[in-house]
Amino acid sequence: MGIGSDLMRGLGFGDPVIRLGVTGLSRAGKTVFITSLVANLMDRGRMHALRAAADGSLKTAWLQPQPDDTVPRFDFERHLAALTGPDPHWPDSTRHVSQLRLSLRIEPRGLFSGLRGPQTVHLDIVDYPGEWLLDLRLMEKDFGDWSAEVLSRIDGRPGAGEYLDALSGLDPVDRLDEPTAQRLAEAYTAHLQAARAAGWSDCTPGRFLIPGELAGSPALTFAPLPEGLQGGKLYKEFRRRFDAYKSRVVKPFFRDHFARIDRQVVLVDVLGAIHQGPQAVEDMRRAMADILTAFRPGRAGWLAQLLGTRRVERILFAATKADHLHHIQHNRLTAILSATLREARDRADFSGARTEAMAIAALRATTEDVIRQEGEELPAVRGRLTDGRQAAFYPGELPSDPSQLLNPARDGARDWLDADYAVMNFAPAPMTRRPGDGPPHIRLDRAAEFLIGDML
Repeated sequence: MGIGSDLMRGLGFGDPVIRLGVTGLSRAGKTVFITSLVANLMDRGRMHALRAAADGSLKTAWLQPQPDDTVPRFDFERHLAALTGPDPHWPDSTRHVSQLRLSLRIEPRGLFSGLRGPQTVHLDIVDYPGEWLLDLRLMEKDFGDWSAEVLSRIDGRPGAGEYLDALSGLDPVDRLDEPTAQRLAEAYTAHLQAARAAGWSDCTPGRFLIPGELAGSPALTFAPLPEGLQGGKLYKEFRRRFDAYKSRVVKPFFRDHFARIDRQVVLVDVLGAIHQGPQAVEDMRRAMADILTAFRPGRAGWLAQLLGTRRVERILFAATKADHLHHIQHNRLTAILSATLREARDRADFSGARTEAMAIAALRATTEDVIRQEGEELPAVRGRLTDGRQAAFYPGELPSDPSQLLNPARDGARDWLDADYAVMNFAPAPMTRRPGDGPPHIRLDRAAEFLIGDML
């Protein structure tokens, strides 16, 4: 496995740098994860499973100016104030690549402490939208393949009917008409926005959702078309624009940002997908399989040329919002995530990369409770809802065997036959922290140990 130039600094070429990529599928909580991780590395009273914090070798952590002057800074202070202020609320989602540098002062302890002096390790956190990572799959498809794949599974997804209506009546021999092209792109983008809002994972092309300075450009003015339109000028132009999107949008992202990442965390709202139903769970499974292809560059020709021998060394898939479940169900949530990943993980050649699945809550918003329903005691959680009311909530019992969810999802079932899984939108709870404590969490310290513990 190749050793990145940043990590090479840990062998005596300057302060070691760990570039940690953080991305997430729809509504998974990237902003909250990064904010709480940084806050808990600076105030480590709740980080018992991070060995460097537990044994005292991690002495201090502080923010520094980020190394990439052209990348926006992750707005840590504003996000932390939103989560921990007198009226706590969830911060706004980030809509672009951002970065933050946290420097960690390490003083080795134990047998070899006298042989190695204090050291500073820089943690560069790179935040980027999960939709952009999913765009990697587009690089191996042509416009016809992508269109056929999208249209084969679009039925039943939010907003799909409106887009299919927009396709009706198109004539393959019509001349290229830009208002028609814009109408189709807008209808398809509206479908992607509705799907993402409903918790669906695979919403590509990703820049349709987060266009930035590309809004209205030809590179973002195309949409999937049926095979029957192949002979027309609209189809040929959309094919050209699809190719331009891959070469001018997707490839530069992987060259400028993804190719430099050493460790990666992918956040997944598994509970939200389960609540949406079998189709959303299968969509999530496909999306995670596609994401895994991004971490095996030996199988993607252009990516292999871009990365050379460099490899992402550790990948954590984290099921977020574990605080929406009583702790007795956390192992089941982890098992479902692990099973969702297993097929893709088993067939992928990671060239030495370690992968892990874990259920976490970057910011714990609930406490555990027991509610009585029809004479039965149910393990529940209690918290403040987004409208300010307090509520105790039992979301349903996750199956002990993940196949009870994954098999119906794979078989195309529309609904769960014998269960109803609910979700509740909790708000951050007002908190009183002791000096030295970061925000409350569930297993964020274990996530940090897996991702960066070996470098500390």
